[in-house]
Amino acid sequence: MKNNLIAETSISVDATSTQVWKVLTTTKLIKEYLMGTDVSTDWKEGSTINYNGEYEGKKYHDKGVIKKIEPEKILQTTYWSSMGGKEDKPENYNLVTYKLTNKGDKTVITLTQDNNASEKEKEHSTENWKSVLKKLKEVVESENKE
Repeated sequence: MKNNLIAETSISVDATSTQVWKVLTTTKLIKEYLMGTDVSTDWKEGSTINYNGEYEGKKYHDKGVIKKIEPEKILQTTYWSSMGGKEDKPENYNLVTYKLTNKGDKTVITLTQDNNASEKEKEHSTENWKSVLKKLKEVVESENKE
């Protein structure tokens, strides 16, 4: 059964949604903001997305499916973590949504993750995503200075 505990965070980036989208969907740039993770997918709705890397000396293989993709607006995927301690079955997947909103010459990135099993898990997810978005902002803004 799905839980309705939703982690949510957002950040404002000094860049256009086009510039943010490029970083959000370019493999070598994803690695820079997503803790060194190697991501593989063809960026099409219904396609699998794989996340491989190493965290604190332990290898991981996380995965999901792209549910919705609207360039420069929304990226939504299911997500299951091999390090989460939960069995790989549909009810244990989260739905992660990146939503981009133009605000003048800035872009607000809002990220949500549903199906958190407890308030503690929701808070942990929120803190992790805050860290990811902060790093994403740094990568986007440094890419735009080049």
